[in-house]
Amino acid sequence: MFYEEVWGVPHNELTLANDVVHVWYVPLNQPMAAVQRFTHLLAPDELQRAERFHFARDRYHYIVSRGVLRTLLGRYLQCAPEQLQFQYGERGKPTLSHTKQPKQLQFNLSHTHERAIYAFAWERELGIDIEYIRTLDDMESIANHFFSAREYQQLCALPQADKQRAFFTCWTRKEAYIKARGDGLAYPLDQFAVSFAPEDCTPLLEVYGDTQETERWSLHGLPTEADYVAALIVEGHTWELRCWRWPDNALF
Repeated sequence: MFYEEVWGVPHNELTLANDVVHVWYVPLNQPMAAVQRFTHLLAPDELQRAERFHFARDRYHYIVSRGVLRTLLGRYLQCAPEQLQFQYGERGKPTLSHTKQPKQLQFNLSHTHERAIYAFAWERELGIDIEYIRTLDDMESIANHFFSAREYQQLCALPQADKQRAFFTCWTRKEAYIKARGDGLAYPLDQFAVSFAPEDCTPLLEVYGDTQETERWSLHGLPTEADYVAALIVEGHTWELRCWRWPDNALF
């Protein structure tokens, strides 16, 4: 179950209701025509960052990821994508500045390898993360250093064949949480625990020192292609999820 059953293609009219969260799944390998169009949408600081990438592939992926973000924000806010201005929190979390909207559009994005993923909602903090599943020779050492003791023990107890996906499932859920908080890696990853199980209805299990924090958030795994794993966390519980995929060869 992936594209046709979960990730739909949006209609021409794209609206975001108050109690709905939109998630977009986007291939970063786009036609050169799209890369060129997205380049014209970027601000000077984004163009400067793009030029710092040594490999053209990485440069194009960055341009597409930012261009898609601007395009989608422009659609939701009904404004020109190139006119959007971003500001960044102390830990680097991006938000919009100088919008005329009576309510705030929250968004978050993540990209890895050849995919990007985005989340949008009105007036709800959120975080999203995607990882490309790959071999890590020091996986258990990383888990021992960054995961909570509860998570590390859970990982070590799994069969060897299940550890790789479980590791990245845990990592994306933890990343999504700290991104939603706006803390980045300044928040210790071993100070909260998540579940590895895709079907678990309470993936955010515990935040040490704050017994109320788990009630604040809804944390969900997202369906992806076999080589990827993704997670979304949203403030509150009374909301619905809509999953969209970027239309083939779309320029919007």
